[in-house]
Amino acid sequence: MPDRTQKISWLDPRMLWAARNGVLASWFGDPTGRTRSRLVAQQAAAGAPADKVIRRADPDSFSFMVIGDTGEGDDPQYAVVPGFLRASQGTSFAVLASDVIYPVGSADDYGTKFFRPYRDYPAPFYAIPGNHDWYEDLGAFMRVFCADAPPLPTEPAPRLFSRARLRALLWHRRRAHDGLRLREAGELRSAAGQRAVQPGPYWAIDAGPVRIIGIDTGLLGTLDAEQGAWLREVSRGPRPKILVTGSPLYVDGEHHPCPVEGGGTVDDIVTAPEHHYVAAIGGDIHNYQRYPVRLADGRTLQYVVSGGGGAFMHATHTIPRVSVAGVTERDFRCYPLRGDSLAFYSRLYGRRLRLRRFFALTEAEAQAVVAERLGIPPTRAPGPQVRVTRRIRLLAGLLGTGSRPERRRRLRLPVRKIYTQLFSPSSATYSPPFFKSFLRLDVTPESVRLRCFAATGNRAQELNPPVEDEVVIPLG
Repeated sequence: MPDRTQKISWLDPRMLWAARNGVLASWFGDPTGRTRSRLVAQQAAAGAPADKVIRRADPDSFSFMVIGDTGEGDDPQYAVVPGFLRASQGTSFAVLASDVIYPVGSADDYGTKFFRPYRDYPAPFYAIPGNHDWYEDLGAFMRVFCADAPPLPTEPAPRLFSRARLRALLWHRRRAHDGLRLREAGELRSAAGQRAVQPGPYWAIDAGPVRIIGIDTGLLGTLDAEQGAWLREVSRGPRPKILVTGSPLYVDGEHHPCPVEGGGTVDDIVTAPEHHYVAAIGGDIHNYQRYPVRLADGRTLQYVVSGGGGAFMHATHTIPRVSVAGVTERDFRCYPLRGDSLAFYSRLYGRRLRLRRFFALTEAEAQAVVAERLGIPPTRAPGPQVRVTRRIRLLAGLLGTGSRPERRRRLRLPVRKIYTQLFSPSSATYSPPFFKSFLRLDVTPESVRLRCFAATGNRAQELNPPVEDEVVIPLG
């Protein structure tokens, strides 16, 4: 690790102010669609392929990695690297799924948060931006992944007394001297096999028998009309397809189909039988989740959340009992397990509030109260019998533990959402276990084998990364 790293805390007002563009976009209109269109036009003028398809020469059987929400540059991110390097041996490339750099996608952060941690991965990275990469209008992202793209020319100022003018006055922009050492940092990943140029912030990769499509959902988790039209076009044909998106379509027991400007949704495109999608992988949420959704035509489409690559852990114990699109608890998978998540956060707040005896739950106690609240069997082989006391139930409620659907309808207070917004700070994972994760996908002409590997910061898991979930997806 670098000798000195910036510890990001989302409870720091200065950090929140630097990352204000998402709020401004929701209040005064989202300018990312127009900015993205200009960036794509600039790349096309520089010679990028018009269809934005990267055509690789991989054989029919190959492997690639997916890792999301990586770049905080602290202990959790670097703890993932040894296991990632071991599990990725023999892979052809890796995909970064959302939020390459925190907090605002600054070029000055790429040295310690991208080039240095992954300098020993011998294959290229392709990336889709997350909302944090957009907080400086994607300038650094384009320079790193899109052939050192120059900054866009300044547009004329919006008319006076308009919402756009107010937004422009408050908008966070990159510092004038930002990125002076970016080229020097890039030397850490300068080998011929590590270099790749992508045609813009969204793209498709033809590799072996599959097409991997990466979309850019910007600041607010939506698609502009131009990108939506491209997605419909590039999704045509019988070739099996895997979507990678910065905004997962199924997450926390809910369906978020991702609207497209002008009508329709991303999920409409993904589920259309003629497009032959087999999986949709999204970042943004910092854990692992999987929803095998059975479609009307009999196919099963795997919806995966994979945002555990380095940023602070989003709790899984806040996920209610899953019942969405025919997916139930029997089918649903997540990492960390809800009981481990609850036990971890109980100890965290016990330390912070100096109430360790009252707050701290053991893994067995946490697993027992989660099973009671959700009405599900324990997720591990049962150990010694645990009596769920009033204290345990109170702590589970205070920490936002999910519940059954019928109980959620009776509750008026949105406990889970309040918890997610207020009680999930980045400093939650500054000491092990980190509960990080990443994916390896092994492709053959018949199937895709998807495995979720765990990284906790423990030495044994660095030497032999454990597989927390696995599914084989048929391509026929």
